[in-house]
Amino acid sequence: MQARHLATWMLEQEARALLTRLDRVKPFALQETMLPAAALSPAAQTGIEQYLMRGRRDLRGRIHRFIRWLQGPGAAAAPPEELQRQFTFLRLQFNLALSQLDLFSDAITQRSESETGVWLSGLDIAAQDALALPGGYFDAPPIVCYLHRGLGGAIRRARTRLPGGGDNPVAIIRIPRERMIGYGIASSLVHEVGHQAAALLGLVESLRPALQQRRHASRGPSARAWLLWERWISEIVADVWSVARVGISSSLGLIGVVSLPRAFVFRLNADDPHPFAWIRVKLSCAFGDALYPNPQWRQLANVWESFYPARGLRPELTDAVAGLESTMPELVRTVLGHRPLALRGQALGEVVRMPGRTPGRLLAHYRRWAANPERLRVAPPTLAFAVLGQARASGLLTPEKENRLLGNLITYWALRSTLDVNASMARLPLAAGVAAPLGIGGPQWPAGARVPAGPQWRAGSVVPGSALIRPSAGRAGLPGPPRQRRAWPGQTGWSAAPYQPRAQAARTGQPAIPRQPRAPVRPIRPRALGTRARTSA
Repeated sequence: MQARHLATWMLEQEARALLTRLDRVKPFALQETMLPAAALSPAAQTGIEQYLMRGRRDLRGRIHRFIRWLQGPGAAAAPPEELQRQFTFLRLQFNLALSQLDLFSDAITQRSESETGVWLSGLDIAAQDALALPGGYFDAPPIVCYLHRGLGGAIRRARTRLPGGGDNPVAIIRIPRERMIGYGIASSLVHEVGHQAAALLGLVESLRPALQQRRHASRGPSARAWLLWERWISEIVADVWSVARVGISSSLGLIGVVSLPRAFVFRLNADDPHPFAWIRVKLSCAFGDALYPNPQWRQLANVWESFYPARGLRPELTDAVAGLESTMPELVRTVLGHRPLALRGQALGEVVRMPGRTPGRLLAHYRRWAANPERLRVAPPTLAFAVLGQARASGLLTPEKENRLLGNLITYWALRSTLDVNASMARLPLAAGVAAPLGIGGPQWPAGARVPAGPQWRAGSVVPGSALIRPSAGRAGLPGPPRQRRAWPGQTGWSAAPYQPRAQAARTGQPAIPRQPRAPVRPIRPRALGTRARTSA
């Protein structure tokens, strides 16, 4: 075979091998096993599967076109170097398609773990609630959560371009495993959601010019402080969103993340998008006091300063801290008073502030829920996070009880959303006197009505054993729809008589060919090693 034909043949074989590997990639719905309560939301699963199938279809088309090109006159006139170059680019696109599969696989495979998968499904519901913003300012994308071994959370925002091409169909939030305790769950989760909200509203892009104006109007340490605020604005906006949603749980969770050795707490890196730990906690308390005024924010800031006193620092760091502290009140007013085009003339502080989440109102919620635990189940997830965090900060809730309550709630959110989705697909009617549906930000439907998005389910216990969530009287768990017994035509119920096979009609046609009976097979006796096998006569 000539070298030219050999090169063409080898590349065609390699391209066909890529097709065989691509054909082995199956949708997640056919290969991932998980509990129904741990499954992705229909919108998230549909978006992911359609995106990956579209990518595989496009890649398969490129491979087929490459093979046809190899077999046609165009490749016959091209040198082997050009053939190899075309195949190399095709293989790079193939590797990118597999990397996209791995990106979503990391977030979906954990759903196969029974308890972890259910918790992740419940956190999906909580994240969707944290992203909801009344007023129709944006169309919220689906959110998928998964756990990570690292110390910091992260998000791959929806509608951003992925490495292999195309827009990400869902927002993927990575939560550190060590944050899955207490108010650390809410703090990390809602902070990452804040990045998605800032992208949907264009807050970072619209705030930077305002901060640049402050920097140009300042001199000395203040000008450098405004430069740092501008570089950190993306993380600052995410912290504002978290404080507005879950209150002091956000600041307490942040302290849990950045409580590191002193050298790291005062480590100022201008290239890092995160404010250094000491000033970040102070800023979180300042935004909390501006949104929900209460002495607790100043007390928490003082406790943080007692943990890490700002003394004995390098002169340049001392000047930077002084400039940041002096400009912090103006920064808070600038951010909360910002009016981007996406908010239609409304100030950011007016939109994100939730009147029912002041410290006093949150504690009042906790006392009512302690007297009537079913109210905790029907509350929005971020409100439940905020109430439990405020009760913990006020000394009304121990870490042990908080852990049990959050575990029960997250499990309940996953179970209840699954039942709502299944019931809406089955189009079951709404029962009278039931709790509100878990649809985040949706309308509240009166008892006796028919809900288009699915029925509402009575709030009952999921995991008993908590001081606040007590097992209800009678059968524990959520009452499901009545099971419909299958009845045969002409029957009114199940017969108590044993099952009798029905007589079959006589067969017609050619009679079966009779078979000769086989001789019985004699068993072979075990023999010792080294002996010859004997044949039977």
